[in-house]
Amino acid sequence: MSIYKHRYRAYTGRVTPYWERILVLARYGLAEAWSTKITTVLFVICLLPPAGSLFTIYLANNPAARLLMGNAGSRLLTIDGSFFRNVLTVQSWLAVALASWIAPRLITLDLVDNALPILLSHPISRFGYVMGKYVALFATLSAVTWVPCLLLFAYHGYASPVPWAAGNLRIGAGLLAGGLIWIAFLSLLGLALSSWVKWRVIATGILFAAILVPAGVGAIVTKVLHTKWGLLLNVPIMMSFLWDSLLGIQSHLNEEMHLPTGAIVAMLALGCGLSIVMLHRRIRAREVVRG
Repeated sequence: MSIYKHRYRAYTGRVTPYWERILVLARYGLAEAWSTKITTVLFVICLLPPAGSLFTIYLANNPAARLLMGNAGSRLLTIDGSFFRNVLTVQSWLAVALASWIAPRLITLDLVDNALPILLSHPISRFGYVMGKYVALFATLSAVTWVPCLLLFAYHGYASPVPWAAGNLRIGAGLLAGGLIWIAFLSLLGLALSSWVKWRVIATGILFAAILVPAGVGAIVTKVLHTKWGLLLNVPIMMSFLWDSLLGIQSHLNEEMHLPTGAIVAMLALGCGLSIVMLHRRIRAREVVRG
């Protein structure tokens, strides 16, 4: 068909900054993640332990409650680094359940429906696509990990009859750093595993398998070879040692099996690196069909 009139003009308006395009993907990712009632139920369950911890802190700073409970109750109501370590541990493992449900919804559907070439045909790169999904998952997990932990820390500092927060800033910094490190690792791992599994049901459970199966292998290596280095495959043990170190408290685990902080950070960095490689190989704007 011949064209006789050339009236089109190049667009000269404002170009959306690159970071705003990433936030658009993050916004739609959050909408997709929260489009099901199961996400809401899981989120509420994740907030139940902080609610119980908040009540415990209230009782610990209530003279009448401590008097009624006596000496035994006073020992149970001790609010220190170990208390906040337990809160962070519980919230971090609840975050695994939340991530195992949300991560497949963010990325698996795009791959199953072959929507990735269409998405990447827009002015967004593969890095921007992954970062948008990552921000959505990271923000959701933040709401159930370090955010409630810091709110509990702030409330105890406010409710304590003696100056407490200023002398325990390391606990607050440890809660923030420990929570951020964990959800940064968990978000990358969840997206990477979900990108390689097309069945959402399997993708939901594979995150637990990726954490628990190496932990079992590490326990076998430690037992058979009588070495502590097998624990570097045990993510729960590694994170327990790391959280204790960040909070500045004595480890509740066997000191003979204590792992150096540098080795733990190196293993977490290795896990993040492998996750990035998996995403790089999987997130592509084409689908190869062999027949």
